[in-house]
Amino acid sequence: MTDHPSLLAALAAVVGDAHVLTAPDDIAPYVADWRGHYPGIARAVVRPANTAQVSEVVRLCAAAGVPLVPQGGNTGLVGGSTPDDSGREVVVSLGRMTALRRVDPLDNSIMLEAGCTVLAAQEAARACGKLFPLSLASEGSATIGGVLSTNAGGEQVLRYGNTRELALGLEVVLADGRVLDALTTLRKDNTGYDLKQLFISAEGTLGIVTAAAFKLYALPRHTVTGWVALSGPQAAVDLLAMLTDAVGERITAFELLGREALDQVLAHPLDGMRDPLGSGYPWAVLFDVSETSARLDPSEAVEEVLAEALERGLASDAALAASGRQAQEFWSLREHVPEAQRLQGPSLKHDISVPIASIPAFIEAADTALRRAMPGIRIVCFGHVGDGNLHYNQSKPAGMDDASFRARAPEIHDIVHGIAAGLHGSISAEHGIGRLKQDAFMRHKAPVALDLMVRVKAAFDPDGVFNPGRVLPPARPLSRS
Repeated sequence: MTDHPSLLAALAAVVGDAHVLTAPDDIAPYVADWRGHYPGIARAVVRPANTAQVSEVVRLCAAAGVPLVPQGGNTGLVGGSTPDDSGREVVVSLGRMTALRRVDPLDNSIMLEAGCTVLAAQEAARACGKLFPLSLASEGSATIGGVLSTNAGGEQVLRYGNTRELALGLEVVLADGRVLDALTTLRKDNTGYDLKQLFISAEGTLGIVTAAAFKLYALPRHTVTGWVALSGPQAAVDLLAMLTDAVGERITAFELLGREALDQVLAHPLDGMRDPLGSGYPWAVLFDVSETSARLDPSEAVEEVLAEALERGLASDAALAASGRQAQEFWSLREHVPEAQRLQGPSLKHDISVPIASIPAFIEAADTALRRAMPGIRIVCFGHVGDGNLHYNQSKPAGMDDASFRARAPEIHDIVHGIAAGLHGSISAEHGIGRLKQDAFMRHKAPVALDLMVRVKAAFDPDGVFNPGRVLPPARPLSRS
């Protein structure tokens, strides 16, 4: 392995002394994840300013046998973007790479660097009268590179799709330092393998995405936001079907919230948050129906669907936002669920997906199994019903100490993942695998698929430079370390 000071000096010659961080206080924000579950020790944190610098950093570290951990906003939840505790890994932070390279309202496309936040992308699109539809609670700090690495979905996935569906092209630095220029805005390009798809959801294990091009859409002219009280998940699935029949692809978001999730938010209210319908109902749905044409207003169709749902007993009450501010208040309740659960103490998180029709069966089976295994466990269930993705989380029972609850985590994970897999679902819908879910991933993923993934990793990164031990177990240590 190249001498440590010599490598750091070489890296500093590329990015500047001020952007090779080694002091504990300087690297602290980069070596611990948001939930504090995966603190690590970095050899250094390197902050390149452009693609050429990323390329040279990769070349130097690969030649020295030093593994790299790509990092964006560090908002991940599965331990995929922080260093391990070996002290060998260098974190490559793309936080300086925030340039908006191009936005074209006629082409309906935007091209920006990987360190741009999702919020910055939204604002750049809106400035030219367009919509960048990816939207998630962490959008102020989550970066373009990060959401690509996990194929994030967010709240508007029902209408616009996951990050994968929005991406048009990528620029990627490969393990030998070469740059793959696939940064196109073409909608149709049938010239061989679509290589960009391999890097989306790869969690930084195949290359470092330095820039990306995305689709843009027309801004909504009318949006109807509703909050509906329901008896259970089956009623939510039925209401989704009714609304789809009435307004089709105009359903932008359709979110399910269990009572425990809502109560935890209301226990720590911010900005006067309150339950839109009072209390007493076990489940709620929050939805947006939007229309891009100024000549069409979906309000009447939505009201007719809700009236029918109330008449049929699917819903017990409903409220439509009377203003944009009230719509934001509805959404604030949904967006604060993760933070509210954090304030409640230790929690276990699951990001599963099942076929939409199987959502009620999953919740019933998992609820029953967990309450049998741990009486008093609090189940915080919420998520994107429209695409089958549930954030099915757990808080500790009242009176249980933190250590005892954490010690039961493997058992709880096995129950939840086993039920999701048994319903032909996925153990990870949009958060990725990282280190947190690797055991479950290796157990539930089909052997042929795992074999092909190992071969892809070996082809793109034969020496294990990028994010070793994330997603797939490391095949072998770097030969020069």
